[in-house]
Amino acid sequence: MNTDPVVILPGDPRSAEAIALLQASHALMQSLFPPEANHYLSVDALCQPSILFFIAHLKGEAAGCAALSLNDGYGEVKSMFVDPAKRGAKIGSKLLVRLETEAKTRDLPFLRLETGDKLVAAHRLYAANGYTLRGPFGDYPDEPTSIFMEKALGK
Repeated sequence: MNTDPVVILPGDPRSAEAIALLQASHALMQSLFPPEANHYLSVDALCQPSILFFIAHLKGEAAGCAALSLNDGYGEVKSMFVDPAKRGAKIGSKLLVRLETEAKTRDLPFLRLETGDKLVAAHRLYAANGYTLRGPFGDYPDEPTSIFMEKALGK
């Protein structure tokens, strides 16, 4: 019997609970970073076939979200956000584990991510889960507000 109060399921980015989480995430990014440094995906972009979107529920309430972008040779963590009022239940780590599991089933050797330099709690979360610093990847510019990380996925 699973007694974990956190349940992570595939979600619809257009659902009311997803939109509320995404709007809160986007508002935070907009308050911390200039527009050109915000690399979050729109709801429409999150609905593309190359994106897997997940919502974490804590005791039945939407508490966080994350997406996995399926790229050529790697997966990318996108739209990672946990409601500040619901932090402390390891929701971020559990979302990462779900993304890693999904990436492994697709034989992706790495997960990569871009995060903001001011998001210190996020840096700690990623480092605690085995992510290490790397340089820019994909279409990301090398800008001072961006931190890039990567984790090799074992079989």
